[in-house]
Amino acid sequence: MNLPRAQAACGDARDEEVYRRLLGAERARLLLTDPPYCLLTRRRKGGDLREKRAGVKIDRDPVVRFEDVRAYRKFTEEWLPKAASFCDGPLVIWTNFLGKGPIRTVARAVGVVEAGEFVWAKKTTGREGNEQLLRVYETALVFTKHPLPELQPSDPPRVWSVAAAYDEDGEAARWGSHPNHKPFAVLEPLLRQWSRPGDLVLDPFAGSGSIAAAAVRLARRAACCEIDPAWAERVSQRLS
Repeated sequence: MNLPRAQAACGDARDEEVYRRLLGAERARLLLTDPPYCLLTRRRKGGDLREKRAGVKIDRDPVVRFEDVRAYRKFTEEWLPKAASFCDGPLVIWTNFLGKGPIRTVARAVGVVEAGEFVWAKKTTGREGNEQLLRVYETALVFTKHPLPELQPSDPPRVWSVAAAYDEDGEAARWGSHPNHKPFAVLEPLLRQWSRPGDLVLDPFAGSGSIAAAAVRLARRAACCEIDPAWAERVSQRLS
């Protein structure tokens, strides 16, 4: 029996039991998730932690930092194999520059191959013009069970990049301004390309629920969990 259109839970992505409670006997067709990035702990020369910087997005809670890249790899080893074992389709994982290596290493051990890298180029302004400044970018690594087949002339092209602002549809502000929010314009091509209507999309790091909400909007089903109880409650409200 299929799960409801959207299922959300408060839980730790490193806990296999969370996936069993969330999915039951069903398996996901796509893992699309935005785990903590490999941001390293900021310390002074003496070893003391640096203060969080007011107004800086990557210093806002619930952003997680790691002592070093080895610690991030250990974290990835604790969640990725478990999540992948409940998914029969592609794995799409958002990350930053330092996180690519650990995620690729763990993904290879899981037995998937890297299909490509999806890039979100962030707009600095909503204005349109002949030229548009793209400030920074974020990336999602795409893994599949087998190498992608060569496209045939009749096949639609694969989308590997999108330019979009952080919150051009106002959803981040509406649902708590989570620092890792991903707008619908960024998630839509990933969901359309790597899943079909009716498929179950799994997100073990729900944040404010933007991935699950986008999946439901595109006639997919969604199962997600979030470790922070306050954010998990927001996700449940959003999906209801």
